[in-house]
Amino acid sequence: MTTSPYSRDNAWVLEATIRTASAADPQWQEQLDRLRTIAAYDSATQTWRACVGALDLTGVQVLQTLFDAARVHGTEVCLAPVAAPAHWAGPAFTRDPGVAALLEAQADRGRPLGQLPCA
Repeated sequence: MTTSPYSRDNAWVLEATIRTASAADPQWQEQLDRLRTIAAYDSATQTWRACVGALDLTGVQVLQTLFDAARVHGTEVCLAPVAAPAHWAGPAFTRDPGVAALLEAQADRGRPLGQLPCA
């Protein structure tokens, strides 16, 4: 992979933490085969992990595989934005003031957009 042209201090990825669903052997293997194509197993937490750093073809394929695993197998998928890991060589999202403002507004849903919070 090529080195991404972003500053490490403002780069983030969407990290998926995946817990497999219990299933009979053929369905279990199908679930694992599906996850192996996009994620790495973390034996310490007994979960699978995948990162998405761009909503390009690869990123959309990873997300689609996660959604398919959840729909077909009942796999539990949790997504969270995290700082790009030091070993991450793929693309990464960067902090954007407009996006940061939108996320902050969504975090305070009880307040109409544009209204200052009461201290």
